[in-house]
Amino acid sequence: MAERNASPLGFVTRNSLLCLFSVASILFILSWLSVLRSTGRPRFIDHSLLPNSKLFAVTDNGNSESQNQNDIEPSIESEEKALEGKNSVKCGSNYPVLKVFMYDLPAEFHFGLLDWAPAGESVWPDIRTKFPLYPGGLNLQHSIEYWLTLDLLSSEFPENQNARAAIRVHNSSEADVIFVPFFSSLSYNHFGKFKGRQKKNENNLLQDKLVKFLTAQEEWIRSEGRDHIIMAHHPNSMLDARMKLWPAIFILSDFGRYPPNIANVGKDVIAPYKHVIKSFINDTSDFDSRPTLLYFQGAIYRKDGGFIRQELFYLLKDEKDVHFAFGNTQGNGINKASQGMHSSKFCLNIAGDTPSSNRLFDAIASHCVPVIISDEIELPYEDVLDYSQFCIFVRTSDALKDKFLIKLIRSIKKDEWTRMWRRLKEVENFFEFQYPSKEGDAVQMIWQAITRKVPAIRMKLHKSRRFSRSSVGRERVLNSMQLPKNFW
Repeated sequence: MAERNASPLGFVTRNSLLCLFSVASILFILSWLSVLRSTGRPRFIDHSLLPNSKLFAVTDNGNSESQNQNDIEPSIESEEKALEGKNSVKCGSNYPVLKVFMYDLPAEFHFGLLDWAPAGESVWPDIRTKFPLYPGGLNLQHSIEYWLTLDLLSSEFPENQNARAAIRVHNSSEADVIFVPFFSSLSYNHFGKFKGRQKKNENNLLQDKLVKFLTAQEEWIRSEGRDHIIMAHHPNSMLDARMKLWPAIFILSDFGRYPPNIANVGKDVIAPYKHVIKSFINDTSDFDSRPTLLYFQGAIYRKDGGFIRQELFYLLKDEKDVHFAFGNTQGNGINKASQGMHSSKFCLNIAGDTPSSNRLFDAIASHCVPVIISDEIELPYEDVLDYSQFCIFVRTSDALKDKFLIKLIRSIKKDEWTRMWRRLKEVENFFEFQYPSKEGDAVQMIWQAITRKVPAIRMKLHKSRRFSRSSVGRERVLNSMQLPKNFW
């Protein structure tokens, strides 16, 4: 009798345990699904890499949109609402401000190149009243030295203390970095040509003067130049001085004309070009209202890595809705390029004489999805910015295959293009140069890129000083021992 009663009891117990286990499993799965849904799509900026994540803080509007759980991607409408306010960049009191000591170089190295002459003892213009303007045209694309110098000068004004990425300090021992205000790109553009039989042009002579000045400074000797910031954005600027000043941090457009022991991504900073075409203000265009599929206008026959331009020209010139033509900035060239990019879905950025091109930043300002064909290109702020969210990258070897590129571009449909177009509108401010600088613009982004180099600089300096004291002591000991001259 006891055996008969035990069997149903065991059966009930087993059923209860099985039921409990099933319920727990379902709850566990549902909780994980909830976590996965709450994480959403990946951000285009990796906040964990920033020295202060508030710089790129992204605010959500708090609205949630219902969607089909079977859909891998959210609808265009729901994503548009989710993206509202994403480009709200936060700076302010918690911003990691970079302390910069700037040499008071003579005006011939900076604003004197803009035909400005100092009055009295000051080597700087009074930028609160009037300051020299930078020349337009293609000169503008390599004008970062101008904007960074203006930003440092204005950092001393009481009204400009908020939302700053860098401030000027007058005691070099308090500084994080030492800034060299040499307008090297402008020097090359104005004085890079040789006159007659001269062995050195004015640009070469200025570089010689700069090297002589810097290497004699206490600040340079103290760090061997490791904490110095030198601007050489034009690929041909500083070609002489760079071999003597290479321990410094160079601000460059790319590494195309630099050996890796002189300039590399670990030591130096890649900065954007200033775009030349007009920004697309109040852009209400969409996929259907941009009639040109793929756009390129510029120099087609280039040397070095630029051979691909002429190869692509022959591959694409007869394709429907593709604009691939020679063009320059003369005449009405800039206006025509602006209209062309503003009315195109995709814009080609192809390697030229060097891996980088201003065309990429013209495309970003036009909200024309860039198609980058440049295997050796380095991009600004790529340690914190994911370009794959708003650019198409194509290997050179693939682009040169018959029909490969055009088939790839035609395979990108409206929804995917629209997402990339929105990303471009979010990030365009990161590539905008202006005075005075504003939160999250190109000027402040470059300062922040330098800020992220500071810990590595300090480590190198600290390691270089490990044996400094013992070396001095060693000399004292050896001298006190009065060893014979031929002892060693």
